[in-house]
Amino acid sequence: MAIPDHIDFVEVGPRDGLQNEPVQIATADKLNLIARAIDAGASRIEVASFVNPAKVPQMADAEAVCAGLPDRSDVTYIGLVMNARGATRALATGKIDQLGAVCVATDSFAMANQGQTSDGSVEAAGEIFAMARAAGCSAQATIAASFGCPFEGEVSEDRVVQMATRLAIAGAAEIALADTIGVANPAHVTRLVERVRAAIHPLQLRVHFHNTRGTGLANVWAAIAAGARTVDASLGGLGGCPFAPGAAGNVPSEDVVYMLERAGVRTGMDLEKLISANHWLADIMGRKLPAMAAQAPPFPKAA
Repeated sequence: MAIPDHIDFVEVGPRDGLQNEPVQIATADKLNLIARAIDAGASRIEVASFVNPAKVPQMADAEAVCAGLPDRSDVTYIGLVMNARGATRALATGKIDQLGAVCVATDSFAMANQGQTSDGSVEAAGEIFAMARAAGCSAQATIAASFGCPFEGEVSEDRVVQMATRLAIAGAAEIALADTIGVANPAHVTRLVERVRAAIHPLQLRVHFHNTRGTGLANVWAAIAAGARTVDASLGGLGGCPFAPGAAGNVPSEDVVYMLERAGVRTGMDLEKLISANHWLADIMGRKLPAMAAQAPPFPKAA
């Protein structure tokens, strides 16, 4: 399949980027991060997860973050939820435009991540979709550990295709494949993206990669070449899962945007503003962030 001339971009920094940080980030700083993402062009932003605050303390202020979100008809605010309880909380804010359900490809990780079996996570997603429809919202699902599990190792491609098919039938507006622990490689990505796209057509397929082993950008390219048209990324390359040992950050927004825009694939994002946001966020976090594009010197523009 030909490389597209544009893709849809989802900024996941306020949720996935921050959820595993040991030091609590102030609500005001999270809102500033969201505002900077919007200013850089983000039209879909994962703003919070509505999960047990005892298990993910960084997301304890999900309602407060939503209360401070600017009213923007041109931005879709996404709330991550694991079950009906989380969906109820997200919808009650009146600010979440889309619910993001999480399903997991293996039982071991599903139990560690959300206290459900793999099949149970698919059933919970169906309930979340129904709740979103009733509230006039959309809902999508991410299949975590699509490319490998921190406990069981290799994950059957057939299993992932089966889950995606069930989620499509249940009413997902979009399905994502997530490389939660960063074990994917471009060949694996190409195969699985092609298979899942064929199974869920005409639904759109989104991809979510972590850069644990340095293959994140290569996997993004392989995914869009295979037909994925929406890409998750996190400002600075922050991220990680509290329940996936050793998982590193997401592919950095700056690096994804640099690579795709230089290759002629429009993202709708402003790289200079992302780099400025990176420097601001590095000050908040008290350390240099992994994104390479923000550390490199400017590339001269054509005269």
